[in-house]
Amino acid sequence: MIKTGLQAINWIHSRKKFGSRPGLMRIKYLLSLLDNPEKEINCIHIAGTNGKGSTVSYLCALLGMVDLRVGTFTSPYVESFYERISINGRPIAEDDFLRLTNQFHFLVEKMDKMSKYKGITEFEILTAMALVYFKKKVDVAIFEVGIGGILDSTNVIQPILTAITTVGLDHTDILGQTLIEIANHKSGIIKPNIPIVTGNITKEALNVIKEKAREKNAPLLEQNNYYFNHYCYHEETNYEVFNFENKQVEFNHLEISLLGRHQIENAGVALELFYLYCDRNDLLPSEKAVRQALKDVKWPARMEVISKHPLIIMDGAHNPHAIRRLVENLENEFSDKRCFILMSALSTKDVSQMIQLILQLTDVRLILTSFNYPNCIQLTNFEQYTIDGRFVIEDDWKKAFQKITLQMDLNDLFVVTGSLYFVSEVRQNLKNWKAT
Repeated sequence: MIKTGLQAINWIHSRKKFGSRPGLMRIKYLLSLLDNPEKEINCIHIAGTNGKGSTVSYLCALLGMVDLRVGTFTSPYVESFYERISINGRPIAEDDFLRLTNQFHFLVEKMDKMSKYKGITEFEILTAMALVYFKKKVDVAIFEVGIGGILDSTNVIQPILTAITTVGLDHTDILGQTLIEIANHKSGIIKPNIPIVTGNITKEALNVIKEKAREKNAPLLEQNNYYFNHYCYHEETNYEVFNFENKQVEFNHLEISLLGRHQIENAGVALELFYLYCDRNDLLPSEKAVRQALKDVKWPARMEVISKHPLIIMDGAHNPHAIRRLVENLENEFSDKRCFILMSALSTKDVSQMIQLILQLTDVRLILTSFNYPNCIQLTNFEQYTIDGRFVIEDDWKKAFQKITLQMDLNDLFVVTGSLYFVSEVRQNLKNWKAT
């Protein structure tokens, strides 16, 4: 019997040895042993290369504002493993997680003795745990896709609404080398007659989604076609302002605390999903409440200002698509500043492209580093970039962090980015740094 929360988490992590195994056979069998909780929950399914977590956070806040109990299943975590399974922003309690883990441990041991179902993965187990936990506890649950869509374990749910935030090149070893192939995987969450909301997606990827929606007779609600959001210029750098319009409402000068113009797109997806849900359930939210819900949303490690003096921002831009948006945000909002960037990433990412995108910034110093995590990059693979005097390799990120803070002038900016696992590690350690 598993007796502590730490033992429970370690057992879950032990399933990482099976890696990522696309397919629904194992989780469907596991759920059948649990009386198929997925059939009893109102679910909203959100896929996308980037922007899923922020969209989930906005939507959770909006739905919670109309007094709904909202479950969220997200990954990865930033502060606590338990936050991956939450209700209205409150992570699952350790006692509940321990109880579920013991229940699942028994079932998984049973499955591991069956050649057809053995080797169920960490993500599959957590998906099933979330479904069991949410059953009879929530009015609606929002599930964030892990990888892709069609073969992701979250695709066992029976959603009432779906969304695809963005489509970019990531997990190409699993999803394919082109945007069309990746869009095909993500459009696998589209269900017959269930509305699909799309964010800022390139034409070639959107065409794939359109075709799948036609096949499934699923209403397609495109950003800047069916609903609209427009950036509003303003002088401040600690929030974003935008206008939003759809078939139900027209709002001017909405404020969000999450930085970056891409967050306006994520908020737009969430607003469209929210008003679809409200229409279906005869809910009439006030404009004042909607404005406040959006403004109050916080999402750690997404263009998060964690220090103003010196100015330090943390952003989990873990792939080239996200780095491109980070660079755009820095050019738009902080072009007057010299920028120090500390980055680490997983070896499964196109780190060379991430480096090249960052070095497009005019006044930048990029320090590539390492951290203690499986599949972290090998720094020696990137020594060729040191020919550019703005690029440095430092294997100890704590030393790099200290060097950067000592070099910074009053008007400089320091960005910690790359893998969310890396940003999370730095973020946790920064509490100690602040105290020194």
